[in-house]
Amino acid sequence: MTVIVVLAMIFALLALRLFAVLGRRTGHEQQRQLPTPVDDRPVTRQPAGVPADNRTAGQRAAESAVLVPAQAGLRALIAADRTFDVGQFLGGARAAYGLILEAFWKGDRETLKRYCEQDVHEAFDSAIAEREAAGHTLDNKLVRIDNANIVDARVENGLAYVAVNFEADVSAVTRDQDGKVVAGSLDDAIATVETWTFSRDLRSRDPNWHLAETDEG
Repeated sequence: MTVIVVLAMIFALLALRLFAVLGRRTGHEQQRQLPTPVDDRPVTRQPAGVPADNRTAGQRAAESAVLVPAQAGLRALIAADRTFDVGQFLGGARAAYGLILEAFWKGDRETLKRYCEQDVHEAFDSAIAEREAAGHTLDNKLVRIDNANIVDARVENGLAYVAVNFEADVSAVTRDQDGKVVAGSLDDAIATVETWTFSRDLRSRDPNWHLAETDEG
Protein backbone atom coordinates (compact mmCIF):
# COMPACT_ATOMS: atom_id res chain seq x y z
CA MET A 1 0.00 0.00 0.00
CA THR A 2 2.91 2.37 0.83
CA VAL A 3 4.41 1.83 -2.64
CA ILE A 4 1.06 2.64 -4.30
CA VAL A 5 0.74 5.86 -2.31
CA VAL A 6 4.29 6.93 -3.22
CA LEU A 7 3.70 6.21 -6.92
CA ALA A 8 0.46 8.19 -6.84
CA MET A 9 2.28 11.16 -5.29
CA ILE A 10 5.03 10.98 -7.92
CA PHE A 11 2.43 10.93 -10.75
CA ALA A 12 0.63 13.93 -9.28
CA LEU A 13 3.87 15.91 -8.99
CA LEU A 14 4.82 15.08 -12.58
CA ALA A 15 1.38 16.17 -13.84
CA LEU A 16 1.65 19.47 -11.98
CA ARG A 17 5.16 20.02 -13.38
CA LEU A 18 4.00 19.33 -16.93
CA PHE A 19 1.17 21.82 -16.63
CA ALA A 20 3.45 24.44 -15.12
CA VAL A 21 5.70 24.38 -18.20
CA LEU A 22 2.90 23.94 -20.73
CA GLY A 23 4.17 25.29 -24.05
CA ARG A 24 7.67 26.28 -22.89
CA ARG A 25 10.91 25.25 -24.57
CA THR A 26 13.61 24.02 -22.22
CA GLY A 27 16.40 23.96 -24.76
CA HIS A 28 16.43 20.15 -25.12
CA GLU A 29 13.61 19.82 -27.66
CA GLN A 30 13.86 19.92 -31.42
CA GLN A 31 14.44 23.47 -32.55
CA ARG A 32 11.30 23.67 -34.66
CA GLN A 33 8.07 21.78 -34.20
CA LEU A 34 5.64 24.33 -35.59
CA PRO A 35 3.92 22.75 -38.57
CA THR A 36 3.95 24.83 -41.70
CA PRO A 37 1.65 24.39 -44.67
CA VAL A 38 3.15 22.52 -47.59
CA ASP A 39 3.08 25.67 -49.72
CA ASP A 40 5.27 27.51 -47.20
CA ARG A 41 7.98 24.87 -46.94
CA PRO A 42 11.15 25.39 -49.02
CA VAL A 43 11.47 22.88 -51.82
CA THR A 44 14.75 20.98 -51.67
CA ARG A 45 15.98 18.18 -53.90
CA GLN A 46 16.84 15.07 -51.88
CA PRO A 47 19.85 12.92 -52.80
CA ALA A 48 19.02 9.53 -54.26
CA GLY A 49 18.19 6.96 -51.63
CA VAL A 50 17.43 9.53 -48.91
CA PRO A 51 13.79 9.73 -47.77
CA ALA A 52 12.11 13.05 -48.55
CA ASP A 53 10.70 13.30 -45.01
CA ASN A 54 13.66 13.54 -42.64
CA ARG A 55 11.77 14.92 -39.66
CA THR A 56 11.94 13.10 -36.34
CA ALA A 57 9.03 10.99 -35.15
CA GLY A 58 8.34 13.62 -32.49
CA GLN A 59 8.17 16.37 -35.07
CA ARG A 60 5.81 14.39 -37.27
CA ALA A 61 3.57 13.58 -34.31
CA ALA A 62 3.41 17.24 -33.24
CA GLU A 63 2.72 18.46 -36.76
CA SER A 64 0.02 15.91 -37.45
CA ALA A 65 -1.75 16.99 -34.24
CA VAL A 66 -2.24 20.54 -35.54
CA LEU A 67 -5.20 21.00 -37.84
CA VAL A 68 -4.88 23.34 -40.81
CA PRO A 69 -7.20 26.10 -39.47
CA ALA A 70 -4.92 26.49 -36.45
CA GLN A 71 -1.63 26.90 -38.33
CA ALA A 72 -1.87 30.62 -39.03
CA GLY A 73 -2.77 31.29 -35.42
CA LEU A 74 0.17 29.23 -34.20
CA ARG A 75 2.55 31.20 -36.41
CA ALA A 76 1.20 34.41 -34.86
CA LEU A 77 1.61 32.93 -31.39
CA ILE A 78 5.22 31.90 -31.98
CA ALA A 79 5.96 35.32 -33.43
CA ALA A 80 4.72 36.81 -30.16
CA ASP A 81 6.30 34.17 -27.92
CA ARG A 82 9.42 32.46 -29.25
CA THR A 83 9.46 30.06 -26.29
CA PHE A 84 6.22 28.38 -27.37
CA ASP A 85 6.64 24.80 -28.53
CA VAL A 86 3.86 22.69 -30.06
CA GLY A 87 5.05 19.31 -28.79
CA GLN A 88 5.69 20.64 -25.28
CA PHE A 89 2.28 22.32 -25.21
CA LEU A 90 0.38 19.20 -26.28
CA GLY A 91 2.17 17.08 -23.69
CA GLY A 92 1.22 19.54 -21.00
CA ALA A 93 -2.34 19.84 -22.31
CA ARG A 94 -2.83 16.09 -22.00
CA ALA A 95 -1.56 16.16 -18.41
CA ALA A 96 -3.76 19.16 -17.61
CA TYR A 97 -6.82 17.43 -19.06
CA GLY A 98 -6.45 14.51 -16.66
CA LEU A 99 -5.47 16.72 -13.73
CA ILE A 100 -8.46 19.06 -14.04
CA LEU A 101 -10.96 16.25 -14.66
CA GLU A 102 -9.70 14.43 -11.58
CA ALA A 103 -10.01 17.60 -9.49
CA PHE A 104 -13.60 18.14 -10.69
CA TRP A 105 -14.58 14.55 -9.98
CA LYS A 106 -13.13 14.76 -6.46
CA GLY A 107 -14.58 18.20 -5.78
CA ASP A 108 -11.09 19.68 -5.37
CA ARG A 109 -11.99 23.36 -5.67
CA GLU A 110 -8.51 24.63 -4.84
CA THR A 111 -6.89 22.82 -7.75
CA LEU A 112 -9.64 23.98 -10.11
CA LYS A 113 -9.17 27.57 -8.96
CA ARG A 114 -5.43 27.33 -9.57
CA TYR A 115 -5.68 26.04 -13.14
CA CYS A 116 -8.95 27.51 -14.43
CA GLU A 117 -10.01 31.02 -15.29
CA GLN A 118 -12.75 32.48 -13.15
CA ASP A 119 -15.73 31.67 -15.39
CA VAL A 120 -14.69 28.04 -15.78
CA HIS A 121 -13.94 27.69 -12.08
CA GLU A 122 -17.36 29.08 -11.17
CA ALA A 123 -19.08 26.63 -13.54
CA PHE A 124 -17.18 23.71 -12.02
CA ASP A 125 -17.90 24.98 -8.51
CA SER A 126 -21.63 25.23 -9.25
CA ALA A 127 -21.73 21.66 -10.59
CA ILE A 128 -19.84 20.38 -7.54
CA ALA A 129 -22.27 22.20 -5.20
CA GLU A 130 -25.28 20.61 -6.93
CA ARG A 131 -23.66 17.19 -6.65
CA GLU A 132 -22.94 17.70 -2.96
CA ALA A 133 -26.49 18.90 -2.29
CA ALA A 134 -27.82 15.69 -3.84
CA GLY A 135 -25.46 13.61 -1.70
CA HIS A 136 -23.75 12.20 -4.76
CA THR A 137 -20.09 11.42 -5.39
CA LEU A 138 -18.33 10.56 -8.63
CA ASP A 139 -16.23 7.44 -9.02
CA ASN A 140 -14.84 8.29 -12.44
CA LYS A 141 -11.66 7.27 -14.21
CA LEU A 142 -9.91 8.60 -17.30
CA VAL A 143 -9.16 5.36 -19.15
CA ARG A 144 -7.14 6.88 -21.97
CA ILE A 145 -6.79 9.88 -24.26
CA ASP A 146 -7.08 8.62 -27.82
CA ASN A 147 -6.33 11.93 -29.58
CA ALA A 148 -5.43 15.51 -28.70
CA ASN A 149 -5.40 17.93 -31.64
CA ILE A 150 -4.91 21.68 -31.75
CA VAL A 151 -7.94 23.00 -33.62
CA ASP A 152 -7.56 26.75 -33.12
CA ALA A 153 -4.99 29.31 -31.96
CA ARG A 154 -5.02 33.08 -31.75
CA VAL A 155 -3.44 36.07 -30.05
CA GLU A 156 -5.70 38.91 -28.90
CA ASN A 157 -4.43 41.98 -27.06
CA GLY A 158 -1.46 40.16 -25.66
CA LEU A 159 -3.46 37.08 -24.65
CA ALA A 160 -2.79 33.74 -26.31
CA TYR A 161 -5.57 31.17 -26.78
CA VAL A 162 -5.03 27.60 -27.94
CA ALA A 163 -7.97 25.21 -28.38
CA VAL A 164 -7.34 21.48 -28.09
CA ASN A 165 -9.86 18.82 -29.11
CA PHE A 166 -9.66 15.77 -26.86
CA GLU A 167 -11.03 12.36 -27.74
CA ALA A 168 -10.98 10.18 -24.64
CA ASP A 169 -12.57 7.19 -22.95
CA VAL A 170 -13.96 7.71 -19.45
CA SER A 171 -15.54 5.22 -17.06
CA ALA A 172 -18.17 7.06 -15.01
CA VAL A 173 -20.07 6.04 -11.91
CA THR A 174 -22.27 8.16 -9.66
CA ARG A 175 -22.84 6.94 -6.10
CA ASP A 176 -25.30 8.09 -3.46
CA GLN A 177 -24.42 8.97 0.13
CA ASP A 178 -24.52 5.28 1.04
CA GLY A 179 -22.06 4.39 -1.70
CA LYS A 180 -24.63 2.69 -3.90
CA VAL A 181 -24.32 3.12 -7.67
CA VAL A 182 -27.12 5.30 -9.02
CA ALA A 183 -25.74 5.84 -12.53
CA GLY A 184 -23.01 4.60 -14.83
CA SER A 185 -20.63 1.65 -14.75
CA LEU A 186 -16.88 1.26 -14.25
CA ASP A 187 -16.94 -1.68 -16.65
CA ASP A 188 -18.11 0.33 -19.67
CA ALA A 189 -15.98 3.27 -20.81
CA ILE A 190 -17.79 6.17 -22.47
CA ALA A 191 -16.26 7.87 -25.50
CA THR A 192 -16.08 11.62 -24.90
CA VAL A 193 -15.18 14.45 -27.25
CA GLU A 194 -14.43 17.87 -25.81
CA THR A 195 -12.64 21.02 -26.90
CA TRP A 196 -10.76 22.85 -24.17
CA THR A 197 -9.31 26.31 -24.74
CA PHE A 198 -6.23 27.27 -22.75
CA SER A 199 -5.08 30.86 -22.32
CA ARG A 200 -1.98 32.72 -21.17
CA ASP A 201 -1.03 36.37 -20.81
CA LEU A 202 2.06 36.74 -23.01
CA ARG A 203 2.97 39.97 -21.22
CA SER A 204 3.30 38.15 -17.90
CA ARG A 205 6.34 36.27 -16.64
CA ASP A 206 3.99 33.59 -15.35
CA PRO A 207 4.50 30.62 -17.71
CA ASN A 208 1.30 28.86 -16.64
CA TRP A 209 -1.62 28.32 -18.97
CA HIS A 210 -5.18 28.28 -17.61
CA LEU A 211 -8.35 26.59 -18.81
CA ALA A 212 -10.49 29.36 -20.31
CA GLU A 213 -13.34 27.47 -21.93
CA THR A 214 -14.79 23.98 -22.36
CA ASP A 215 -17.08 22.79 -25.14
CA GLU A 216 -18.53 19.39 -25.86
CA GLY A 217 -18.06 17.91 -29.30
